[in-house]
Amino acid sequence: MPTSSLFLPLYLISIGQGGYNPSLQAFGADQLDTEDSLPCSTEEEKSNTKSLFFQWWYFGICSGSLLGNSIMSYIQDTFGWGLGFAIPTGAMTISVACFLCGSRFYVHKQLKIPNSPMESIIQAVKLAATKIKSKQLSLPGSADSVELELQEKPLKDDSDCSTSSGRSCNIADEPPGVARTILRLLPVWTMLLMFAVIFQQPVTFFTKQGMMMKHHIGKNFVIPPAVLQSAITISIILIMPLYDKLIIPILRLLTRQEKGISVLQRIGIGMCLSVVAMVIAAIVESKRIRILQNGGSHDVQLSIFWLLPQYILLGISDVFTVVGMQEFFYMEVPTTMKTIGIALYLSVFGVGSFLSAILISVLELASNASGKKHSWFSDDAREARLDNYYWFLALLSSISFLIFAYLCKYYNRVNASKN
Repeated sequence: MPTSSLFLPLYLISIGQGGYNPSLQAFGADQLDTEDSLPCSTEEEKSNTKSLFFQWWYFGICSGSLLGNSIMSYIQDTFGWGLGFAIPTGAMTISVACFLCGSRFYVHKQLKIPNSPMESIIQAVKLAATKIKSKQLSLPGSADSVELELQEKPLKDDSDCSTSSGRSCNIADEPPGVARTILRLLPVWTMLLMFAVIFQQPVTFFTKQGMMMKHHIGKNFVIPPAVLQSAITISIILIMPLYDKLIIPILRLLTRQEKGISVLQRIGIGMCLSVVAMVIAAIVESKRIRILQNGGSHDVQLSIFWLLPQYILLGISDVFTVVGMQEFFYMEVPTTMKTIGIALYLSVFGVGSFLSAILISVLELASNASGKKHSWFSDDAREARLDNYYWFLALLSSISFLIFAYLCKYYNRVNASKN
């Protein structure tokens, strides 16, 4: 089979994930907004309910990921790729059927809005351009000419605006609110990109780091370095149930707040833990290089299990930051933009992946240009300096965390769902 024929399924998978990932999560959270089922609920209680939803949503994703990486990998290796692809296909078919069967029970919001969010953003851009252009126009020098000009231009009747196209005549009414919502989220969105860069390390350089370490038990049993990625998922699955039962009660005692910590504080704790994970990864890598250089033999390599702390810490940081990001971007956008809010959360990791690739390319060029024979990312276990790369990520992430903390200090959190 030609390799090019595999690209079509990959493109279809990408389009499918881009379609249902933001929409399904926002749709599920919207089901908790029913006023009939919760007539006496306060806004604080509803916020806690949404927080639980996003938390257990991520728990379900991680549980499915663990099953896929373990059971499906075994089936593909033992029974072949045909059965390995057939089982997920059948599972997705059943899930779609079950989803459609519950259509009559779902809450569907029919919101009457004059413009779509995208139209509002475009109109806001036009409004800004119009204001800039109008500043460049010179005003008439005579007051009489101004009065004459106003008399020659009749005012537009408001009734015509509401009946002609169903849109507001005043371009400043709706568009700036939607555009302003997106713009006020951009600083926080930008500071989260470094967390997304660190998010890419377990599937890339953590695995490469493990390949340069001792990953044998005895003489025959070999531990695939990629297996340690399951430690992240397992730590999430174990910590997530304890978050509400153990962590939140402790935080309530410390902060005297109903939720224990705010959403932004939850994100910040995860960012801080990711920095600590990078520091530990750098220390372990430095120790590996030191042992290899002093011993001069591959038989004295550092054990791969020294990588477990950095994997586990990243898993714990996901419990705080990833779930917090989901809740933050969902709650901070208007009701008509909930799907866009989830898409903003997902775009952090998409852009972060590209940023990670660009960062690696720049650092590789810089390390080669310094006159050394090998870059930081060399395949030679003696020449690779992943510790420098981890220290660099820890530095950038620390700067992002400090700026994020500064933004949170002056960030007036407004529940845009009320608007």
